[in-house]
Amino acid sequence: MRTKLIGVAAAFGLVVAGLTGAALAASPAIENAKAQCIIGEQTDGYLGVKDSSRASAELRREVDSINLQRKAAYTKLAAQNGVSVETAAALTAEKLINNAPSGQCYRDQSGVWRQK
Repeated sequence: MRTKLIGVAAAFGLVVAGLTGAALAASPAIENAKAQCIIGEQTDGYLGVKDSSRASAELRREVDSINLQRKAAYTKLAAQNGVSVETAAALTAEKLINNAPSGQCYRDQSGVWRQK
């Protein structure tokens, strides 16, 4: 299993690049919300709302849409590599969080929001 995970993890440079379209191509509204820590990446591979009082209904719909597209991409990746969708999502999340610019917020594995 460890070898399989290493192989999957090695492919994540391509995976993150392969999550194109709405799955990763964030609109200016999403990028702005990330920069303001209204939303952020989570260790489960999906976007989350950090500050619900500042998240408009339109922003929430966009987050939901991106998350649906990510789930489809993670499902495909998992099937191609013989791992669970959760594993594919978590490995991608690690890359997304590590590559996020300083100042953006992310939710760690314990559920706590942190700022890079």
